[in-house]
Amino acid sequence: MIYNEKYNQSTDNELITLYKSSNESLFLGILYKRYAHLVLGLCFKYLKNEDESKDAVMQIFEKLLIDLKRFEIQYFKSWLYTYSKNHCLLSLRNKQSKLRKDIDLKNNASLFMETEVMTHLNEANQKESTYILLENAINELNEGQKKCIHLFYFKEKTYQEISDLTGYSLNEVKSFIQNGKRNLKIKLENKGE
Repeated sequence: MIYNEKYNQSTDNELITLYKSSNESLFLGILYKRYAHLVLGLCFKYLKNEDESKDAVMQIFEKLLIDLKRFEIQYFKSWLYTYSKNHCLLSLRNKQSKLRKDIDLKNNASLFMETEVMTHLNEANQKESTYILLENAINELNEGQKKCIHLFYFKEKTYQEISDLTGYSLNEVKSFIQNGKRNLKIKLENKGE
């Protein structure tokens, strides 16, 4: 605490310089204490949800651990405002994109899987029943395949992102997706008979 108090009077730029040279998150912590409430207000203005806004503040300051080293910042407060605003706008854009994808998925499940997997479902005339069959088949996959297929096709994550999220190696992710697609095809063929 004494160590922290020693730097409380430092300017924003001094704290950023100290952080860059020492990689000590304490300096970012002081900036967090100074500006978290302002960032929270800004996030709430855009996101209109208290929990999402609190999450956004944490994400913003976590990203700062990396981005403060990448940028030359002269006026931290105004830079942080723009940085936070951009984070919120990107979050809203991603949310809208996910909503559109979810709607598309419900209306056009066949577009989200490779054609070879879906050809056996073409006999089903109703889109809703197609979606239910697909969803049930995915749920029958083993846990690794189910997670990787869901993240790859429905969340549109890359192999690396899936590896980071699940803890699986890249080879495991590729294998789970490849085997999952094959198993899905078999399951869908069996349900189509």
